[in-house]
Amino acid sequence: MTAPKTFKNAKALLDYAKKVRESRKIRKREIRVCGGPGCVAGGSRKIYEEIGQEIDAHAAELKAAGLELDVTLVKKCTGCHGMCEAGPIVTVEPDSIFYAHTKPGDAKKIVEETLVKGELVEDLLYRLCDRKGGDRAHTYHDIPFYALQQRIALRNVGTIDPTDFDDFIAAGGLEGFTKALAMKPEEVIEEVEKSGLRGRGGAGFPAGRKWKSAVRVKKDRVWIICNGDEGDPGAFMDRTIMDSDPYSVIEGMLIGAYALGATEGYIYVRHEYPLAVKHLTMAIERLTAIGLLGDNILGSGMSFRLKISRGGGAFVCGESSALMRSLEGKVGEPRAKYVRSVEKGLNDEPTVLNNVETWVCVPAIMNKGADWFSSIGTPTSKGTKVFSLVGKVRHTGLVEVPMGRTLREIIYNVGGGILNDRPFKAVQTGGPSGGCLPADKLDLSVDFDTLTRAGAMMGSGGMVVMDDRTCMVDVAKYFTKFLIDESCGKCVPCREGLRQTYELLDKITRGEGEMEDLDKIEKLCHTMEVASLCGLGKSAPYPVTSTLQYFRDEYIAHIKDKKCEAGVCKPLIHYEINKNCIGCKLCKKRCPTEAISGENKKLHVIDQDKCITCGICYDVCPVDTVDIISGGEVVNNRLEPTGKAKLAATKA
Repeated sequence: MTAPKTFKNAKALLDYAKKVRESRKIRKREIRVCGGPGCVAGGSRKIYEEIGQEIDAHAAELKAAGLELDVTLVKKCTGCHGMCEAGPIVTVEPDSIFYAHTKPGDAKKIVEETLVKGELVEDLLYRLCDRKGGDRAHTYHDIPFYALQQRIALRNVGTIDPTDFDDFIAAGGLEGFTKALAMKPEEVIEEVEKSGLRGRGGAGFPAGRKWKSAVRVKKDRVWIICNGDEGDPGAFMDRTIMDSDPYSVIEGMLIGAYALGATEGYIYVRHEYPLAVKHLTMAIERLTAIGLLGDNILGSGMSFRLKISRGGGAFVCGESSALMRSLEGKVGEPRAKYVRSVEKGLNDEPTVLNNVETWVCVPAIMNKGADWFSSIGTPTSKGTKVFSLVGKVRHTGLVEVPMGRTLREIIYNVGGGILNDRPFKAVQTGGPSGGCLPADKLDLSVDFDTLTRAGAMMGSGGMVVMDDRTCMVDVAKYFTKFLIDESCGKCVPCREGLRQTYELLDKITRGEGEMEDLDKIEKLCHTMEVASLCGLGKSAPYPVTSTLQYFRDEYIAHIKDKKCEAGVCKPLIHYEINKNCIGCKLCKKRCPTEAISGENKKLHVIDQDKCITCGICYDVCPVDTVDIISGGEVVNNRLEPTGKAKLAATKA
């Protein structure tokens, strides 16, 4: 449908939305191709084009089957579907058919079998277990990854075309905003506060309380900001929402602007998110053109303008005051927390800053009510939370579950457990400043307060799963190095504390550590936590303190026994080929330093003087006869079939 040039009032908008939904009732089939970055990298754009070509080629047959493109059959490229490891993903609605690992070339089968004949393409259905011959899921509702989720922030992600305004409207877009306009601004704030919505950016501060505080400050202008500067390694929640549902992010900000009396706002987007910038820019231009951004929006007298600012990739600019300094064109450095942004934020004026996930929850709250939202979750952590589930887990991707689910439920039920059935070792929640929790914490409730008490934190929602081949000392060292590079260096505790902590951790992983180094590390961490200027420095010790708390034996083994049980720390390991070697010469061919010698079908030997412990021999050996030696013992034993059994399985 063609939208009016402008919507003069809320009734005109709602009438148009009703017409759009009515026009779509005749649709019998909708074929959706995931356009998330992971699927695009796997060729989903090509698949989308091929599906269009196949539909054209089979137009007569489709019409005979009661399907006609753009009338009863619609093809669309959506945002990320969530289950990234299964991509490229193609779904067919309303039957919820889920095709995984599709490739360019599969379009013909999908159109001929599913659209024309109404049959399933069995070999494209998702396999519910790893083994060959395992059951396949006929719909995505049959897949635990989806069945156990409850989507609020991700309600439109993977279902609508993010570039199509009508698609957004048909899914209930802007209904929350029109309901807010029918209320008084203070009533909108009360509703948000009553819902119990807490900031999803990491701190978990109550959104309604923040909004109230800004309104109490008697100033001529209030700014609102959306923080899309998502810098956590392995995190892609906000990026996916901005890529896949840009209109909902803006709708949340429109509601906030009305409630707070704000006339100007910014979306601060990380420079590395070009698709998010493209889709948000398109949405802003579209909403401006039809009168939903600008002056006298929907005849309400409300004016609001929105701009995008691209961050340069500094992790510290995810901190609110540093982000605001960056918006002002200054160096992105934080300031003391006693200066509250709701009083003196952007340009030293009252500012409300929430992250992408927080803003996108606001329209759902206005649409369905605070009581509905607060009925989900725990008494102190309401609603749902989006996580990027990554690492050594079977089903990586984007998940949204009610607050209060346990780590075990998320990792094993939603995520499908540990890759290759390795033993679970730890999970880090909350990004690079998050704590690492061991197996005996798997039954912890995932909410703001419980995770904090356990020495971790919710953070923005990154969840990195680790198996037994992970060295926790090395993990602490890795994230400390990351934070050194990302620290702004403004305050001494963070700048120098991180460097000294890293040097001590590096010393331990080299096998040169002493027991008193652990005391030094703990003192440095305590100083950073209590004396750093901003949240980056205060939470920077968490990866170190949590691993010291739960995996202290690993630190002691590195120091006393010069042993890395995980076989990760190179100065403490070397490789040896055991007597079961079949002499296939594969390791010899792949060794970059020619450190391996041996004749065909005879035992091979590694020259330790030439070996650089790159691990290639360990990875390529088809019968697992390369051992990792640390502290005089074989470490990190494999769980997969070994010897001739594995070789036979490989050939099969």
